[in-house]
Amino acid sequence: MSEELLAILEQIERERGIKREVLVAAVESAILSAARKVIDLKPDEQLRVELDLKTGKIMAFKNEEEINSVEFGRIAAATARQVIIQKLREAEKEVVFSDFQSRVGEIVSGVVYRFERGNIIVDLLGKAEGMLFKREQSPHEEYKQGQRIRAYVVEVRKEPKGPQIILSRTHPNLVKKLFELEVPEIYDGIVEIKSIARQPGERTKIAVWSKNEKVDSLGACVGMRGNRVRNIVNELQGERIDIVRYSDDIREYITNALSPAKISEIRLDKENKKAEVIVDDDQLSLAIGKHGQNVRLASKLIGWELDIRTKAMLAEAKSGEVAEKGQQPVGEKEQEPKEQKKTKPKAGIKKKGVPLVELSGIGEKMQAALKEAGVETVEELLQASIETLTKIKGIGEKRAKKLLAQAQEIVKSQG
Repeated sequence: MSEELLAILEQIERERGIKREVLVAAVESAILSAARKVIDLKPDEQLRVELDLKTGKIMAFKNEEEINSVEFGRIAAATARQVIIQKLREAEKEVVFSDFQSRVGEIVSGVVYRFERGNIIVDLLGKAEGMLFKREQSPHEEYKQGQRIRAYVVEVRKEPKGPQIILSRTHPNLVKKLFELEVPEIYDGIVEIKSIARQPGERTKIAVWSKNEKVDSLGACVGMRGNRVRNIVNELQGERIDIVRYSDDIREYITNALSPAKISEIRLDKENKKAEVIVDDDQLSLAIGKHGQNVRLASKLIGWELDIRTKAMLAEAKSGEVAEKGQQPVGEKEQEPKEQKKTKPKAGIKKKGVPLVELSGIGEKMQAALKEAGVETVEELLQASIETLTKIKGIGEKRAKKLLAQAQEIVKSQG
């Protein structure tokens, strides 16, 4: 048993990378625990177990006096074989935990092992298993058993069954790490990633800046003939990537972030980090993007609230403000009270119908946005198309459908 035990410990240390001190401590602790059950000890007596690393002999000491009993020898042999496996597994779990804990925030490679209730179990090259929860999966990606996969390590948790390695394919830093792997200039620190905004599976905007004037940040990320960025797009299974040039000039930064739309004017509210962006009518759809995607990602990228408007929308809003205030041309001030009285009935006629506040989930900002688009009542909302509503800030396709459904129910009940 002595030589066999030493051989086992040496093999485990060599193949599993677990230090011999850890294994010896585990064996001694297990045998000590078993020995206490069969050896009678008085309150003032102490028991100690020691494994001789030269001979492999297991010895027990009561108050520093060695115990030589057949019963202890039998216990030592049986316990060493049974408990060492358990302690070994615990030590292995600790090694795996420590290894992957140091890799949080990095990309790991693995193979799709199995599927559990929509979650994907990933075999991390035989070392451990990673969990890719459904919420961490990109909506447009599909995987098959045995398929290679790369994912971002979000967290490593200690669980009774072993360390749980939480992976992600939706985290913005997955894109950042892919660029670091693909673009040497980023890995070397010459080109810096300033910000990332991502809608997983759809589109990502990434702002980059070069510390060296001779190195073009955009060109470095795109690569010759677009090879570098294409490799990342392929890894993300077709997700669109917009590479934006970062600038300390917020106007230039906003213009770059809203590309490919062309900007006519930008009005800044630096105190509240808000910007009113003016575009031509033919650039509105480009600036907003599909379901508001472009402006939403651009806003997240730069950290400012962006309000996209056309010149026509501004003119309409301005004329509406003038009508509400009842402003008159200079020289007709004496008629101002009469004119104000006349404008009130007109405003009343416009507002006939069910007010928008009857709709659930409609706040003051949403009402103001709808009003700017010419929608002030539930009846007027029903006349608008989904395409028209999705152009309004804060309204996506799902919300537009929900609002229209509510409006129909309200009108029916009023009828």
